[in-house]
Amino acid sequence: MSGPHHAIAATRVAVRQALSQIAQKTPTAQKTPTAPTTPIAPGGLVLVGCSGGADSLALAAAVAFEAPRAGLSAGAVIVDHDLQQGSPAVAGRAADQCRGLGLDPVEVVRVRVGAPGGGAGSGAGPESRARDARYQAFEEAAARSGAVAVLLGHTRDDQAEQVLLGLARGSGARSLSGMPARRGPYVRPFLGLARTTTVAACEAAGLTAWVDPQNSDPAYGRVRARALLPTLETELGPGTVAALARSADLLRADADALDDLAEQARRGLGPGQVIPANALLKLPGAIRTRVWRLLAIEAGCPPGALIANHIDSLDSLVTRWRGQGPIDLPGHVQGSRTDGQVVVASTRRVE
Repeated sequence: MSGPHHAIAATRVAVRQALSQIAQKTPTAQKTPTAPTTPIAPGGLVLVGCSGGADSLALAAAVAFEAPRAGLSAGAVIVDHDLQQGSPAVAGRAADQCRGLGLDPVEVVRVRVGAPGGGAGSGAGPESRARDARYQAFEEAAARSGAVAVLLGHTRDDQAEQVLLGLARGSGARSLSGMPARRGPYVRPFLGLARTTTVAACEAAGLTAWVDPQNSDPAYGRVRARALLPTLETELGPGTVAALARSADLLRADADALDDLAEQARRGLGPGQVIPANALLKLPGAIRTRVWRLLAIEAGCPPGALIANHIDSLDSLVTRWRGQGPIDLPGHVQGSRTDGQVVVASTRRVE
């Protein structure tokens, strides 16, 4: 008797490994930002975040097959961003296919993607705002259903695209480290699989994948990065995309270690937002820039709105001090230096 199609087998193996790993309790000594903090108990519910595209649909099929064998139940949540004509129908078809695979519960959530300007998302582009709305919907759906994990269909190609975008933005190791296999409730079993595998898995299973027209719109940076991948494979040689994804894994470990050191350094500077400039200057640059970020976020700066130029401007208060004026940051936050003391604080008036 022949086994499943090789692409279907690959997706099932990836999901099986992910479910096995996240079901294991992580020792306290190994706790990291990407490590699970709560194991999945037998009978626990996992949700698939499904858009109806090939990646998430292949994931839904693999989870529907593997979850019962791991002693878990599985459902799905489909987010309708309401950004395109016919989006409710697309979401409905995705939900029907998930139900047909045996997933239960299956929920369609319609979200409102915030307008640019103002609030925590100030300065964020349409892709970022849609992502924020989607992840909020995932979290709320998981809370309603009691799910212990949300599985997402990001592939090795998505990881490579993330690295290219990070390189283009010049935004440092954290951006280049891409997406973790797990962070908090989110699990990404397919980061080691090519997108062609998920497409082939859907075709072999007779599933109809939705092709998002925005995935071919060059107005989006991710689409332009995606278009470069075949060229890189041709010009630099086969395996380039896999190497980019592997670089993300290596850089993530480095970024996690530096973040831990920065948090220790921040605690060592004491509570409050007034810091001696000399104390900051003594820190290694890679640690100090992360401390600046922590200070800005503590003061109320939206994390997603902070960019490299903001951090560099703050750093000039100790590395290139010439008596310059305050540094304005998103979220009504300001950094300044007076009499050898650096202050990063909110400028909002307390009523």
